[in-house]
Amino acid sequence: MAAARGARGPKVVALGGGHGLYASLSALRLLTDNITAIVTVADDGGSSGRLRQEFGVLPPGDLRMALSALCDDSEWGQTWRDVLQHRFTSDGPLNGHALGNLLIVALWEQLGGSVPALEWVGQLLEIRGRVLPMSSMPLKIEADVTENGICETVRGQVDVAVTQGHVDHVRLLPENPPAQPEAIEAVHDAEWVILGPGSWYTSIIPHLLVPELHQALCETSAKRVLALNLRSEKETRGLSVAEHIRSFNDHAPELRLDAIIIDPGVIDDRAEIERAAQACGAQLLARNVRMNDGSARHDPLRFAAAYRDAFEQI
Repeated sequence: MAAARGARGPKVVALGGGHGLYASLSALRLLTDNITAIVTVADDGGSSGRLRQEFGVLPPGDLRMALSALCDDSEWGQTWRDVLQHRFTSDGPLNGHALGNLLIVALWEQLGGSVPALEWVGQLLEIRGRVLPMSSMPLKIEADVTENGICETVRGQVDVAVTQGHVDHVRLLPENPPAQPEAIEAVHDAEWVILGPGSWYTSIIPHLLVPELHQALCETSAKRVLALNLRSEKETRGLSVAEHIRSFNDHAPELRLDAIIIDPGVIDDRAEIERAAQACGAQLLARNVRMNDGSARHDPLRFAAAYRDAFEQI
């Protein structure tokens, strides 16, 4: 369900997937009701991967997570969020499936379109905003990976995410996939576009590899913000913060950024990070966005404050 006209706050589009996008949406919803989440559709593991393989559908898991992040604060919204997130544990074929994944696939079969089905789930949760897939077809990630001096090709989101080698470059299969039209419209209509945080090569970079979406991100009049992770993941093992930013620039050299949000705790070489940010056209915003429990999780209030600073200062 799209945010109503005149709803509170600026028009924001957030791109990503999984827990990173969930963290971003949980913060952004404190600032605005005009949110469109654009979600990666390359997951091939777990419940999503099984449903994708069995039914030939978009992987529903990251879409479910985004819907849950935007649910209403009422008892109704919170209850339905918990129902969607419920994961079955059994000795049978339902083991590991999230109920929300099954519901989304059922609605896709009933309605015959991915966007109307997601809007029905959004109405059930009374979400603040809208959730869209980045492409109208399920995609596969392929990466060039170097390990012990040997370059090889790794295929599939799960395998790329856990690779032991250094990821040099990623691409999507099929090549030049179509973007979801509503996602393109949202990017052009946005005042702010947020990329990240999340798995670097499997949740953030893929958005840059859909040609129509890439073009829209370059052409939009919206300000663009990149939110960096709180820790390095397996797929970016050994990559410095500046190298993260440079890899973004390598995959989309013509895409300018306006701001990069980074937690001070992950700054390794401030001068080098500043240089990498400036090469992308971005101002570096160092803000404490981490939870106080020592985990690598974003605090929604602190993260929202960082986004608010970006909205007010850039």
